[in-house]
Amino acid sequence: MDNIAGTRSSLVWAVHLAVVALVLLWTVPTVGLLVSSFRDRDQIATSGWWAALFPAEERQVVRLAGAGDQRQEGDLWVIEGTLIDEGTLNRFGTSAREPFAHAAGETGTLANGGRVTVEADGRYRAEAPEPFAERGPRLFVAVETPPRFTTDNYDRVLFAEGIGRAFLNTMTVTIPATVIPILVAAFAAYALAWMEFPGRALLIAAVVGLLVVPLQLALIPLLQLHNAVGIGKDYLGIWLAHSAFGLPLAIYLLRNYMVGLPREIIESARVDGATDFQIFVRIILPLSFPALASFAIFQFLWTWNDLLVATVFLSNTPEQLVMTGVLRELLGSRGGDWEILAASAFVSIAVPIVVFFAMQRYLVRGLLAGSVK
Repeated sequence: MDNIAGTRSSLVWAVHLAVVALVLLWTVPTVGLLVSSFRDRDQIATSGWWAALFPAEERQVVRLAGAGDQRQEGDLWVIEGTLIDEGTLNRFGTSAREPFAHAAGETGTLANGGRVTVEADGRYRAEAPEPFAERGPRLFVAVETPPRFTTDNYDRVLFAEGIGRAFLNTMTVTIPATVIPILVAAFAAYALAWMEFPGRALLIAAVVGLLVVPLQLALIPLLQLHNAVGIGKDYLGIWLAHSAFGLPLAIYLLRNYMVGLPREIIESARVDGATDFQIFVRIILPLSFPALASFAIFQFLWTWNDLLVATVFLSNTPEQLVMTGVLRELLGSRGGDWEILAASAFVSIAVPIVVFFAMQRYLVRGLLAGSVK
């Protein structure tokens, strides 16, 4: 009975588990990135995002006040002060060999023969038989701090110098680089789907072959060609580059969709005297909107998030720097500002998310086009 069409498979639970696992694999890192974008930099460095709602232990190296703050009490020289501004001090130590040997409230021995007592609130009292040096003794402390959330990460990203201009530059690159390949691919896909001419099969095979060619192989030769014709390091050059890299997928996707359209409609239009251009504009394009929208989503997301092509075909001046370039500059040369990286990720995906949800109902229809008859 399991092989009868329309019956429920006994392995449906495995499918559900696989779907849940795939969803978690994509969702959990995204949630972690979102939580990290609101966390304090110090807490990101000391604990994972899953511990964001719990107190975190931060280990620090601090120095006591120096000779200028000491006072004499009998035969002892005394320094008092506070080590921390917030949180609870759990442990401390005076030696790098045993950095956290003492609990809060205990007394440790200093290198100059003195001793120091540190309380849980960070207050300390250091005593020594000899005057303290200009630089105070070093202490190792472990401080438990409450969860800290902040919007400073987003303020730093949203109000970074040149971010507004970079947003406009990105839109200037993305919109034409999405529209141009759609227009060209729509004409080409119609010709490969419904027009008879010699070499059509070879052209289709070439389009399929171009899908697997890495764009990195073509960057330098294409840039040399652009420089030779005078469009290097300009918007026209990057529009043509993005269009060239996106055309194989666009033609393949649209051609598969157009082949699946009812032949009777096109033949009826030809019997009525319609030309190929009229059929394309009045019949094919309206019916192919799901496939056009599907490719538009892919092309827009790829172009919006691009850094490599923009770095090659545009200059690094503020007048042409795109958003991904500005965000890269915020991270610095070492890229250690994880809080900026997390906030930048959500700032950069804001526009693509709007585009995706506005057109996502056409995505599956366009991708499945031509898969069944």
